[in-house]
Amino acid sequence: MLHLVIMAGGSGTRFWPESRRARPKQFLTLAGDESLIQQAAHRVHPLIPAERTWVVTGALHAAETRLQLPEVPAAQVLLEPCARNTAPCLGLAALAVLQHDSEATLLVTPADHLIRPAEAFRKTVLEGAAMLDHQPKSSVLIGITPTYPAEGYGYIERGDTSDGGFQVARFREKPNRETAAGFLQTGRFYWNSGIFLWKAARLLELLSEHQPAIVQGLERLRPAWGTPGWQSALAEEFPRMPSISIDYAVLEPAASQGGVFVIPSSFEWDDVGSWQSLPAVLGKDAVGNTTTGPTCALDSTGCVIRTTGGHLVATIGLRDCVVVHTPDATLVAPRDDEKALRQLVALLDERGLSQYL
Repeated sequence: MLHLVIMAGGSGTRFWPESRRARPKQFLTLAGDESLIQQAAHRVHPLIPAERTWVVTGALHAAETRLQLPEVPAAQVLLEPCARNTAPCLGLAALAVLQHDSEATLLVTPADHLIRPAEAFRKTVLEGAAMLDHQPKSSVLIGITPTYPAEGYGYIERGDTSDGGFQVARFREKPNRETAAGFLQTGRFYWNSGIFLWKAARLLELLSEHQPAIVQGLERLRPAWGTPGWQSALAEEFPRMPSISIDYAVLEPAASQGGVFVIPSSFEWDDVGSWQSLPAVLGKDAVGNTTTGPTCALDSTGCVIRTTGGHLVATIGLRDCVVVHTPDATLVAPRDDEKALRQLVALLDERGLSQYL
């Protein structure tokens, strides 16, 4: 059966001051009526119900995850004692799911992407699951047809056609704009969405082949599953595992052996990476601003303006700025300077203002 695995890490930097360490991006309602993590869980219904949904997150985010996804069984919110990147995260998920379903197929998705319409996403998922039925030893990725030469995404180059998808020829890291433009001209490249399908047992086989230290740690954890000693065993074993992404750990070496396939998406996708991504997601008003909450903009354009409750934000003469008001912090900054926002968050910590982080 299909099981959903939601990867829900995050540090709460790029959407400060709305996002915080205890409430990073996936818990924010940036578009629509639900938070991003709620959308991640609900867009697969009724294909994958809550009883087959798993969330891997940090201990700091356990309470908010359970608050936002009360329908997911508490035991299926897996708490990482520390961040070890996506390969140990997914190995842990595969180990847990296999205790319930030895034939499980995993649909793995980040918690913080915007995907619509949900029907098109489910259609693509079923196409990937059908590929695995024919080739159960394979790994299936969902690729996004690029709409512009993005420098911030990894790329997947397709090879030969196979069962409705394409064999992955190779992965390419985030390119410069000129290289990305060349990718688009070939018509052979997709953005790497970070959404995968594979058999849970096969994932552990691949990890055993390419990252044995991870599987050795998981095997030492296996006897503790479902016992009162699970979290203490996890706290001991998990930090010892290599910190490595699933792309480097499994997908790239498996692709070189011909076992990885990509299916082009049939849905709209956005990783909603920063405040400057919101105009593309939410649209702009007649003067070029993207606003949420009570706002009044005079001679201001190209701005992202957000406020909460009944608090009015008024601007005069602003160009290409982000203005975000929350009950305890307000940000006013150039819209496109993500590096400065990271520096600001670090400065707050340095000056002992961690209560705002």
